[in-house]
Amino acid sequence: MAAASSSSLRIPAPTHHPAAGARPRRLPFHAVSVRPRRSAVSAASSPQQPPAPGDGEDNGPAAVPAPFSRDSAIALPRPLTSADLMGEASGEGLRVAYQGCPGAYSEAAAKKAYPSCETVPCEYFETAFQAVEKWAADRAVLPLENSLGGSIHRNYDLLLRHRLHIVGEVRLAVRHCLLANRGVKIENLRSAMSHPQALAQCEQTLTQLGIEHREAVDDTAGAAKQIAEENLQDTAAVASSLAAQLYGLDILAENIQDDADNVTRFMMLAREPIIPRTDKPFKTSIVFSLEEGPGQLFKALAVFALRKINLTKMESRPHKKRPLRVADDNSTPLKHFDYLFYVDFEASMADPNAQNALSNLKQEFATFLRVLGSYPTDVTEA
Repeated sequence: MAAASSSSLRIPAPTHHPAAGARPRRLPFHAVSVRPRRSAVSAASSPQQPPAPGDGEDNGPAAVPAPFSRDSAIALPRPLTSADLMGEASGEGLRVAYQGCPGAYSEAAAKKAYPSCETVPCEYFETAFQAVEKWAADRAVLPLENSLGGSIHRNYDLLLRHRLHIVGEVRLAVRHCLLANRGVKIENLRSAMSHPQALAQCEQTLTQLGIEHREAVDDTAGAAKQIAEENLQDTAAVASSLAAQLYGLDILAENIQDDADNVTRFMMLAREPIIPRTDKPFKTSIVFSLEEGPGQLFKALAVFALRKINLTKMESRPHKKRPLRVADDNSTPLKHFDYLFYVDFEASMADPNAQNALSNLKQEFATFLRVLGSYPTDVTEA
């Protein structure tokens, strides 16, 4: 039965049609409710659901309400309650996609962001984006940068390719462990297997332990799973303690990262943006491009400095759809790389200063500008 407000929903009488000109019966106001958030079960069972109105698609004429019946009354959605809104914060009923196998650090980040959620492992980063877009998941939690390894450039590129919104961030302290099959000793090891960044973060420690050979795989938990499944006796995995529990491996050494302050920042993605507020610390992420010329980037960033808005991160990436730009200096035309600039700044989109800064940037300097999300800053311990 199509949802409608109490002022427009018309219910035909169950046994006869009203006479011409007669006022149709209306559903009492207390029986009309806001349609609640789509459940994870229905999302998983129908990933090809058409977009909701307002997504830019032509949804055709409005659906005609079906005749009222006792069965349809039972199926009416119930009103939202405060418990529903609290469940959103904890993740209760949410399916959250992440990249990697069970036991990956991304799964731990998803659980930190949404403690009561159901996690959904995905083979690739893009698969996690697609899972949310196609309603197979409600959220995605994906890494954006690491304090030792730097930015995860693949996810910056995917942010521009897909139309998801950043609705939050979560920081997770990464504590690498050396895992091996039962009975294997450190002196038996010849090789270490893990994600390339994890191997790089433990380079010095692995060398000191006499493990010279490195083998890169797609994710840390996947390395632990492979070692367990193949019963490797001379190879260890660099992964989390949770991965050791899941795959029945021994922890030969803990906290083997070369730098104790090893933190990864993850972004939380959703199909719809959240409503920005000003009563708590917020961060806004944008991406823009500029015309070629001296001082263009300096002028663009000045729109924030003049309004005392602090920039927390800036990342430049080649413009994949326009990788080269031709510049003519009246002698020989030169070809320059054309860049996109990703910027995070400490302000909410509900703040007039932030609105004015972006308006200034768009009107005066940017050839392209997109807000990726305005979301609460993670102020918890990593």
